[in-house]
Amino acid sequence: MKKSLSVALTLGLAASALAACGSNNNSGSSASPSAAPSASPSSSASQAASGDKVTLTYAIWDSNQEKGLRTIADEFEAANPNIKVNIEVTGWTDYWTMLEAGATGGSLPDVFWMHSNEIYRYASNGMLLDLNDRIASSQSVKLENFPEGLNQIYNFQGKQFAVPKDFDTIGLWYNKTMFDAAGVKYPDESWTWDDLYSAAKALTKDGVYGFLAPMHNQEGYYNFVYQNGGTIITDDKKSGYDDPKTIEALKFYINFVKEGLSPAVFDDAARAELIKNGKVAMGYFGSWNLSGFTENEYMAKNFDVAVLPKKEKQASIYNGLGNAIAYNTKHPDEAWKFVEYLSSKQGQERQAELGVAISAYKGAADLWVSSNKTFNIKAFVDMVDYGVIRPYSNTTAVWEDKAYEALGPAFTGKVTVEEAAKNAAKVMNESLAQEK
Repeated sequence: MKKSLSVALTLGLAASALAACGSNNNSGSSASPSAAPSASPSSSASQAASGDKVTLTYAIWDSNQEKGLRTIADEFEAANPNIKVNIEVTGWTDYWTMLEAGATGGSLPDVFWMHSNEIYRYASNGMLLDLNDRIASSQSVKLENFPEGLNQIYNFQGKQFAVPKDFDTIGLWYNKTMFDAAGVKYPDESWTWDDLYSAAKALTKDGVYGFLAPMHNQEGYYNFVYQNGGTIITDDKKSGYDDPKTIEALKFYINFVKEGLSPAVFDDAARAELIKNGKVAMGYFGSWNLSGFTENEYMAKNFDVAVLPKKEKQASIYNGLGNAIAYNTKHPDEAWKFVEYLSSKQGQERQAELGVAISAYKGAADLWVSSNKTFNIKAFVDMVDYGVIRPYSNTTAVWEDKAYEALGPAFTGKVTVEEAAKNAAKVMNESLAQEK
């Protein structure tokens, strides 16, 4: 199944999610990894062992996490004085362009974040270091300490190419001040879609929209689809967009825009600005936004977060990032030492205590909850019990972007939701049929 990255790119692979999950396309040409030199531990002498200082690059896409990760890196450096870690932050869209360029030119970062949308492309093309032997011989990294669903995302053909870093769920953020003024009860675990709709109608006034229903999958309609008993991708790798339950959920979601209860939003940055500026009373946002929302004075004063409302069942899209190492890093031993620390009980607990993200390590989530007294962030952890892994396959980025494009006309009212959903199913199935 190994093929050149350039061939993969001709299939139109691209990323689609905000921060943990943006929605923009990237493309470009890449060379085959077949000519790449081996990066096995025996092929690269350890500079740190000889006393020379080794500098590792650690590439991430979320600036909100940089401060906490810098603290963790500093602590790692203090214990490993011959290793320096430079954290490089690149926004989601540019991140994948940068990574693609690095794969083409043989200059990938030593350590970098990996996402479920992209793991197949990079693993199947030999761009990532196989971590099996290192994990097997490690005293501090045991995969059984991480959720099996996340482990499987980053396992390709029996090889582990990344260790889970964190997990995330989606929460309902709501403006307490606006709720109080309108006399509306705060959302809680008893809320249904009917409660959400009624509250949105009561809160839509004076230039403020009651609910934010943007054209966004992970922080938007994916949650509604699964709450309604629908699906995005079936177990036998077929599109679920033409499932009546999926179409029903999409109709309910898009209706917020049609009725003027939500603005029509297609831009990721605009979503965050709307809620931070008091233009919407409620919105779905992932747990990775916590640092940014806490630092925003308006959000900290007026907002809180609750579990998502339910329809046929409760559901919140659940995902997690992984820390990967470049196949051709000049410092595989030092890079693993850093990833090993990030993946250890100590490193994972520090990530949680610092509020960086909900650590993937079992038992560390409570430390993350304790890290923030501003919001009811326990809601994010509570939803793990009924979390739905973000829909993915070997070529998620291909079909997700195509389906996303097909749904666009429904949000603008140019076609019916049913027609758009069936078009999305068609292009998604065509894409899935090409998977090998």
